[in-house]
Amino acid sequence: MRLTKTMRWTALAACTALAISACTTGSGKKSSDGANASGKKGGSISIESGEPQHGLIPQNTAESEGAQVLAQVFAGLVEYDRKTNEPGLRVAESIETPDSKVWTIKLKDGYTFHNGEKVTAQSFVDAWNWGANQDNAAEGLPFFSKIEGSEELSPGKDKKPTTDKLKGLKVIDDKTFTVTLSAPFSQFKVMLGYTAFYPLPKAFFQDKKSFEESPIGNGPFQMDGKWEHNQQIKVKRYENFPEADGKAKLDSVTFKIYDKLETAYNDLRANNIQITNKLPISAMGTVKSEFGDRYIYKPESGVGFIGFPIATNPAAYGKPEVRKAISMAIDREAITKTIFSGTRVPADDFISPIIPGYRKGAMGDAAKYDPTKAKALWDSVGGVPNNTIELGYNADGGHKEWMEAVGNQLKKNLGVDVTFKPFEKFGKILDALGAKEYSGAFRMAWQMDYPSMENYLRPIFSKVAIENGSNYGGYVNEQFESLLDQADQAKSVEDGQKLYQQADDILIKELPYIPVYTYMTSAAYTKTVKNVVVDAQNRIDLANVELA
Repeated sequence: MRLTKTMRWTALAACTALAISACTTGSGKKSSDGANASGKKGGSISIESGEPQHGLIPQNTAESEGAQVLAQVFAGLVEYDRKTNEPGLRVAESIETPDSKVWTIKLKDGYTFHNGEKVTAQSFVDAWNWGANQDNAAEGLPFFSKIEGSEELSPGKDKKPTTDKLKGLKVIDDKTFTVTLSAPFSQFKVMLGYTAFYPLPKAFFQDKKSFEESPIGNGPFQMDGKWEHNQQIKVKRYENFPEADGKAKLDSVTFKIYDKLETAYNDLRANNIQITNKLPISAMGTVKSEFGDRYIYKPESGVGFIGFPIATNPAAYGKPEVRKAISMAIDREAITKTIFSGTRVPADDFISPIIPGYRKGAMGDAAKYDPTKAKALWDSVGGVPNNTIELGYNADGGHKEWMEAVGNQLKKNLGVDVTFKPFEKFGKILDALGAKEYSGAFRMAWQMDYPSMENYLRPIFSKVAIENGSNYGGYVNEQFESLLDQADQAKSVEDGQKLYQQADDILIKELPYIPVYTYMTSAAYTKTVKNVVVDAQNRIDLANVELA
């Protein structure tokens, strides 16, 4: 998932859970229907947020700000255990397969949309058919590409869909549907907690514009009025949510939208907001002493990158040697320690360290700071035209300092001129990259959508993700594509991981992006709230938060 603010896509993509409920895997939640014995019942709080990129449709939300809201408004088929990242059942009663190709999904009773409509098998099938149809240009389209018939709904550029339904989806009854994949994929169940797989009510198809501003979900919170753009998004407890341990304890939550993290942090210190899961760089040196146990610091799934527009600017960034020279000219240790006060860790793989299959030191020399070798390699291939690199970043996310530090290192170590292109909001740089209107190097990040190596590879670097995904560099490698397909169909998780690692090795050799650091969750909350938990996707479990 693309990240925004101090993390995105990620995109920061991508890690664990939504709000974990005791009706699934053990998650350590306290059973309560309003408040526990030591907490205050009900009440309202405000939290920091950024402006979501698109209207609030799950199948078209691939960035962290919109996903944070939707994670409270919707409940998916599965959710992920906070400790193990394993998928546990939520709305699904069972998800079974004899061969990893044909999957039977049965739903639990009791879930309803916020307008009273019952959540049925058709609610999921209709939502997935819409998301898979390229005419709808949904960000989540690539996640449906494994389902049989996806090529008919998404035949490619300059072609039209020949149907509006995925051949591989079949409703058996109100509580049961089957999913037939084009080929076996052992990790299909793992995907199903991702935003794109949420259900949609009939009201969505009747008035999509209204839904974008005030989505009707099936989660512990419902919208409280329309999204007030660039100001706030308000949600309130949904009283008919069926999970005893997953029902919201608070009466309401306001997502207060900020352009600057410094402003949000000052509001936190003044108790104008109660929680933030994104802190400005300026706070990193003092937040622990100021907030004590109310400062949350732990590994999360995000990886921060410098990306390259290989397809739109091949003259500058088409050579792997140029990209490797830039990578070796970056002092990751200095950036993570000096700029981030140790709240980032130098990256040495395209995969987050919390994901099974990660290999410590996998990038080898490419991730080691060696300005002498970097300059020699740079000179050997002629560097870039006009000896100038432009670095683009979103100015609303606290990235100015570290991007300028990278620029200064490149100036010193490669003898190159560096200019900077700040974009007002993260959505703006994504829009510019997606429209191929920006041809400079760019800050990017990825936070897992679901806990699998595959999620760090296909959504960012595959061909299908160029038009419908997060491959903003336009990178294409047929061997990489083949290895992903082989890994998908591996007979065991272990065999699949080995093949995904081979695909990862291709990225390490060609460096379409440069991994710079991995993220640590840095969040804080005031004395007025308790039970604040941030998952590995940097999402706050708001249903479990209470007034202190």
